[in-house]
Amino acid sequence: MNILLVGSGGREHALAWKIAQSPLATRLVAAPGNPGIAALCEVRPVKATDVEGLVKLAVEIAADLVVVGPESALEVGLADALADVSIPCFGPTKAAAELETSKAFSKGFFARHGLATAAYGVFEDTAAAGVFLDAMQPPYVIKADGLAAGKGVVIAQSRAEADAAVADMLGGRFGTAGARVVIEEFMVGEEASLFALCDGETAVLIGSGQDHKRAYDGDQGPNTGGMGSYSPAPVLTDALIRRAFEDLIVPTARGLAAEGRPFRGVFYAGLMLTAEGPKLVEYNARFGDPETQVLMLRLQSDLVPYLLAAATGRLADLPEPVWRDEAAICVVMAAEGYPDAPKSGAAITGADADFGGEAVVFHAGTIRDEAGVLRASGGRVLNVCALGATLHEARDIAYAAVGTIDLPGGFYRSDIGWRAL
Repeated sequence: MNILLVGSGGREHALAWKIAQSPLATRLVAAPGNPGIAALCEVRPVKATDVEGLVKLAVEIAADLVVVGPESALEVGLADALADVSIPCFGPTKAAAELETSKAFSKGFFARHGLATAAYGVFEDTAAAGVFLDAMQPPYVIKADGLAAGKGVVIAQSRAEADAAVADMLGGRFGTAGARVVIEEFMVGEEASLFALCDGETAVLIGSGQDHKRAYDGDQGPNTGGMGSYSPAPVLTDALIRRAFEDLIVPTARGLAAEGRPFRGVFYAGLMLTAEGPKLVEYNARFGDPETQVLMLRLQSDLVPYLLAAATGRLADLPEPVWRDEAAICVVMAAEGYPDAPKSGAAITGADADFGGEAVVFHAGTIRDEAGVLRASGGRVLNVCALGATLHEARDIAYAAVGTIDLPGGFYRSDIGWRAL
């Protein structure tokens, strides 16, 4: 099979790492890729949002499958354009991807289909938002409607903070993504992530995990795209997974199909495990980042048949995926100033070391300069991952590897996995 992988982050490096192991992948091309991905396969300098360029590339390499990593490519309709030239795409259409790209749409969808979630309101002006907040008690959850790179959520502890967040978003902080805001009740419980593949009709579980959104140890500091992750998540028991799958994910697949938006790709369900049971925080319409990194380490089955089956409507023909017994952990090394103003250009050493198979480093935001020096080029720079017989063991291996990598000015959390440990 000829496969085109779209994206350039740590998630895409992990997907490339796993796809490259498949005997079915005779040719793998990534666009635009990164230095880590370039060590595994061909890379082409086509941006993830360049729909015309990506379709042209897919046709050029006679792609049998296109695998979409980032949500930005889904939002601009890459899957729709590939369907026009009859190339299977692992990733939903623009309409189906609204499940992620518009929080207002997704909350309305949850309401229409009776899916458990927080009470909410959608607003385009501060006065109406203020009236809604008058009827609530702190803390308040304020979300930008559109894509904001994982940073468009504020948990406001006071009314003043909530008003400021609403004004900030509606005032243009996130551009058009913040033209509407969603205000939600605060749900009490522990958050976890559940993943399921979908082929438009059939859904199949593809792992669970937990990530750490706050920038600093002890869940302090601003929200980020994710500072680390681990899998499996002990809080997601088999019974809770089955309940969330049957009560939330399966009805989501059916509901989207019934609304004329059949979903082909991966459901990334953000769950809140409340006293009443699992409730939906939100959906993402692509693999998580940095959760994909730990899922790919733990997945024993060949990934490619599942991606192809999801893209072509044949998931029902496959057995359930097989998982390794080991635990996996991912520690994100971030650039100085992340998430607000990350500094690029720092020279990185140690990331290309041979860790003897115990640890794997996925590139998230790196480039190589003309002299071949690896440099930081993004907020989240490296994902240092490891497998272990226990989460304790995986953590120790990962942090030992982190200690050998030099990212000047960079930082990382030292408590990844603390909920489970």
